[in-house]
Amino acid sequence: MAYKVDFKTVSTVGLESSPVAPALAGLRANEARYFWNKFKHEFVTVPASEAPETLQWIETILAERDMHFGYKPLEVTEFVVEGTKWAYVFYENGLAVNVLYSLEDGGKRAVGFKLSDGMAIPAEFEGKFKFARQRSKLAGTIRGSFFVIKGTY
Repeated sequence: MAYKVDFKTVSTVGLESSPVAPALAGLRANEARYFWNKFKHEFVTVPASEAPETLQWIETILAERDMHFGYKPLEVTEFVVEGTKWAYVFYENGLAVNVLYSLEDGGKRAVGFKLSDGMAIPAEFEGKFKFARQRSKLAGTIRGSFFVIKGTY
């Protein structure tokens, strides 16, 4: 069932099984606020089981860097705004992965990682990525990093 993310009233709908559900919900709401303020786009997620092709596309891109997560994916979303394809997966442990993929050749293409407030840095990231900190009224402290996509997907 699709869920339109409300960034004014943060809800853990779809994320209840996460040990950091309130922080993950805040992170998801923070992303929804960004897309609304920048593009007037409503951020709608679905359970990961309802969109396996989105999850598979993200996992294929992550494999470019030999990254394979054993975490349970809770929700995903995929949409195109102003010539850029965006895809997100929110994992049960509090990790959010997003793909920014310009549909034009030579445009920006990257994978971003955001860690929910209160979660430890996963072992897969140790020594590979440096995380910048960002404060958010909705999500507390968000730690994020990214890598540039080299392949074509």
